Amino acid sequence: MKDKFSLGIVIFVSFVLGGLAMYYFNNNNQPVVVTNNGESVCKSCNSTVIVENGSLSAAIEKVNNSSVMIRTYQNSKVASTGSGFVYKVDDKYTYIMTNHHVVDGGNKWTVINSEDEEIEGKVLGSDEYLDLAVIRIEKTANMPAATIGKNSELKLGDQVFTVGSPVGYEYRGTVTNGIISGLDRLVAVSLSGSSEDWVMEVIQTNAAVNPGNSGGPLVNAKGEVIGVISLKLVENSIEGMGFAIPIDYAMNYVDTLESGKAIERPLLGISMLNVDDSWALYRYGIMLDEKVESGVVVIDISKDSGAAKSDLKKGDVITKIEGKEVTNSAYLKYLLYKHNIGDTVTITYYRDGNFKTTKITLTKNEG
Repeated sequence: MKDKFSLGIVIFVSFVLGGLAMYYFNNNNQPVVVTNNGESVCKSCNSTVIVENGSLSAAIEKVNNSSVMIRTYQNSKVASTGSGFVYKVDDKYTYIMTNHHVVDGGNKWTVINSEDEEIEGKVLGSDEYLDLAVIRIEKTANMPAATIGKNSELKLGDQVFTVGSPVGYEYRGTVTNGIISGLDRLVAVSLSGSSEDWVMEVIQTNAAVNPGNSGGPLVNAKGEVIGVISLKLVENSIEGMGFAIPIDYAMNYVDTLESGKAIERPLLGISMLNVDDSWALYRYGIMLDEKVESGVVVIDISKDSGAAKSDLKKGDVITKIEGKEVTNSAYLKYLLYKHNIGDTVTITYYRDGNFKTTKITLTKNEG
């Protein structure tokens, strides 16, 4: 009898403890969640659980009317098309940013807005190294300035999208989305149509970028422009590698482009060839040490330039600027153009089996 009584007590206590445990579990480990302004809030705890909506519609709506298609004309015929976005509006004009290669070679430019109005514009300024241009049109209703974001806030994997006119007029206003796939990428490009002669520092994205997207905005999930679409890698084996000029970098130059002034860049004062350009070097009578694998070779020095007042001479191989490696002439210009006219830079060069340094004061590039 005593054993049956004891067993009953154990069953009763177990039932009570089990009920208390279930109550605690349901009210603490499985909290009720309610949506409040886009967030999911735990009623019974102090934490906040963020749940992403997954839709970019609100962000797209913020930038859609600021995004435009651009037509470049040559002799009254459409030569090319691209994209752009409004970055500023004042009392009289609307200002649009796009790529240099979108407007290059034209003698007339028009802007097509989200309401399908075609408005003639004027290219105020353009620069091939920046691959940026500014177009101005008469102020028009329903073409607000886009919100400009900050590159310092970007992180790998952030959701982004583009708005542009891939292929042309028929697909204007196309939106593609993806993520930030890479930051501070260095991509070698050709401005002359032959060898790579410039290096661009860009944001990489896997959002689809097609011909006609050039100059359009790369936008974050808040609807802020964080880049200017500029180029993509094109090979049969490559997919989803598009690149945008960081918006912070672009905005540093808008005042100069608006004014129509040329971007002034510093001059080192040398003529050069890449170390792998063996045939051209041979023509100049220059034979390199086999140890030299990268850099640029000095083949001539301009009179009265900063280089002329330094220790450099014909046949020297420049390997570094301010301690940063010079792979070839494209990288030399990329590093050089980070400095200003009048700056003094330290150049590392190779001569007769030894690495040496010299200082050069940069002068104005008159070319």
